[in-house]
Amino acid sequence: MIATTSRPAPATPASHPVLRALLSAPCPAVMGVLNVTPDSFSDGGQFVTPDRALAQARRMVAEGAGIIDIGAESTRPYGDAQPVSAEEEMNRLRPVLPEIASLGVPISIDSMKSQVVAWALEAGAAIANDVWGLQRDPDMAALLAARNSPVIIMHNRDRADAGIDIMKDIAGFFARSLEIAAKAGISAGNIVLDPGIGFGKTQEQSMTALARLDELLKFGLPLLVGASRKSFINSVVPSEPHQRLGGSIAAHLAAAQAGARIIRTHDVSETMQALRVAAAIRDRQ
Repeated sequence: MIATTSRPAPATPASHPVLRALLSAPCPAVMGVLNVTPDSFSDGGQFVTPDRALAQARRMVAEGAGIIDIGAESTRPYGDAQPVSAEEEMNRLRPVLPEIASLGVPISIDSMKSQVVAWALEAGAAIANDVWGLQRDPDMAALLAARNSPVIIMHNRDRADAGIDIMKDIAGFFARSLEIAAKAGISAGNIVLDPGIGFGKTQEQSMTALARLDELLKFGLPLLVGASRKSFINSVVPSEPHQRLGGSIAAHLAAAQAGARIIRTHDVSETMQALRVAAAIRDRQ
């Protein structure tokens, strides 16, 4: 239920042990991005071979990632994604996901297809990361309820519209997704909300979502933010995706200060350092 006052709703305790462990640390958990795709906006093609994907996963685990987010279909938030079939997604995942699961760090499967998510959960993934927030695949919610799987519900739109109130749109989207989740029987303690920085938003709206992130605490659920290398950084300081580390860290520190409990990033080591130093400074205030 959405809080009716300006004060944040009490946080819903995480019910799934994996999610509970991720959220129990004093600093936000860091989710490392692993794209086994040829066309992702920042690192497409870098980790398409199993040996490179596994090496990158090992590197991120060593750097302190609390979770690895594996995606096999680019969702390219700037509108030129090339859809692939569920079978193609699974073909890309088969050589790497079970091996990465053996590293001992939880895996989230970044897919909007229930068929892919079902396979990934059987193969060792622990969390579903649905970039359409249970609103694209009609079978997704029932699957996750039956598996008692945690789910990241991300806000999305088919296209950006500069004329809308983006925070009102995000809140309405989350309300619909949470209604779908409740009807399917997904525990509130298994849900994380993601405002979807860069997805279906203008660059200005992405920055607004970050600036007003604390408004989403009214849902009483943990928040995830993934601002890593997104194009809104380029609107402030002209830069290519691989040149946006500083902007990514600035956005993620702001998100953590506003209440985000999971930070999704391509740059695990640097993000971990920034979050820990910021937390150490706050502890001395």
